[in-house]
Amino acid sequence: MALGSEGRDGFTTRFGIVCAAAGSAIGLGNIWRFPYVVGESGGGAFLLIYLAFVLMLGIPVMLSEFVIGRSAKRNAFGAFKKIAPATWWPLVGVIGIVAAFVILAFYSTIAGWTLHYVYLSVINGFKGASALDVTRIFESFQTSGAMPLFWQMIFIMLTAVIILSGVRKGIEKYSKVLMPFLVLLLIALSIRAVTLPGSVAGLHFLFNPDFSKITAPVILGALGQAFFSLSIGMGALITYASYFPDKTNLSSTSFQVSIADVLIAILAGVAIFPAMFALGMQPEEGGPGLIFMVLPNVFQHMPGGYIVSVAFFVLLAIAALTSSISIMEVVVAFLSEELKIARKSATLITVIAAAFVGMFSTLSWSTFKGTGIGDYNIFDLLDFTASNVLLPLGGLLIVIFVGWYMKQQTVKDELTNMGLLRMVVFMIGWYTKDDRTEEDRAKFTALRIRVYSVFMFIVRFIAPIAIAIIFLNAIGLIRI
Repeated sequence: MALGSEGRDGFTTRFGIVCAAAGSAIGLGNIWRFPYVVGESGGGAFLLIYLAFVLMLGIPVMLSEFVIGRSAKRNAFGAFKKIAPATWWPLVGVIGIVAAFVILAFYSTIAGWTLHYVYLSVINGFKGASALDVTRIFESFQTSGAMPLFWQMIFIMLTAVIILSGVRKGIEKYSKVLMPFLVLLLIALSIRAVTLPGSVAGLHFLFNPDFSKITAPVILGALGQAFFSLSIGMGALITYASYFPDKTNLSSTSFQVSIADVLIAILAGVAIFPAMFALGMQPEEGGPGLIFMVLPNVFQHMPGGYIVSVAFFVLLAIAALTSSISIMEVVVAFLSEELKIARKSATLITVIAAAFVGMFSTLSWSTFKGTGIGDYNIFDLLDFTASNVLLPLGGLLIVIFVGWYMKQQTVKDELTNMGLLRMVVFMIGWYTKDDRTEEDRAKFTALRIRVYSVFMFIVRFIAPIAIAIIFLNAIGLIRI
């Protein structure tokens, strides 16, 4: 087994690192929510704004988590405890761990639905069903109680099996298989969708720049999507980075993960909307409504629809699994390292606790229907708490910690280790080889100082303000 510092398990290959980190960022939101928001919020115009936020803000914030995790070689809680002992900063790690647990509880609900729909697709359960029939199939399943619970437990156990195998033999090994498979499935589905007669309208819906739709809330939505689609704020990236070898190029890793996250989301839109428009359907419903009540009907009217249906829901299940692996690892790493619980026992404890809380989430539409606060059922409450409170709060404190508390030399050492500027240097054609002149080396040194200064400026000033605006808007203290 490849062990990191102090005998910890760790990643062994660059490809495995990128696949695992990308798997953490890429989830169900990429497959559905992102392409839908792009289409409804100005198409290509929204996409350009989103890409700008990813490059200018998302990557620096992701790098901040990488810096904390690799410098400390600890879990989300232990990293803060090591870097800032005898302070309140470890509470930031606690926020991340609680967020990860809450997300695991309600995320496994929808992930369980994807497994059920893989099963329905394989047995051709939608054959001959009308649009109304497909809707009733979903509603009947969602409110049945027993079946959603069954599939939720199956999903949690699948996640646990991978976690039990450790970092190298579990997370890295399976991520290196699942992520390329996910990409290949999306490419195949996208090719099939765009070759359908009338598919151009779907591409127009997704990519046509409509700047009239760009408002302050849309810009804020793009900013929020840039931050939270990258798994920022819940300790997953800190935990994963703690398993990175010292030679890992943090900057290029964050860049590759961010670009992969964006490309997967765009490919999902290309796979979904051209097919819908080709068959004369409009994306009138959002979230689970489209995935579980509209798309099955789309697939069965499409040439080769059986194969497409199976492939699509397998794709959804894989996206959910790669994300849940990173989420569960946050909790397991904390239990095993801080409470000295054996990894097997820590995984079992996490599974039991997540299954128990997740049960209430899954039964929100049946046994516990009507239980909640206002219009929010238990599932909605867990989602709101994690997405609108814990994640932005954690992300805000993380950038403040890196920008204002950590020693600048530590941050600089982590970022320049094979890296903060290697990508920039490559792009402009400068290389630090021995045959370069003193003038070339002086230019490189000056560039390194400038780029590091830009990173610190973003982390110290821009990112905290941006995240604070998202946080305050999400909890209703301000309205934009």
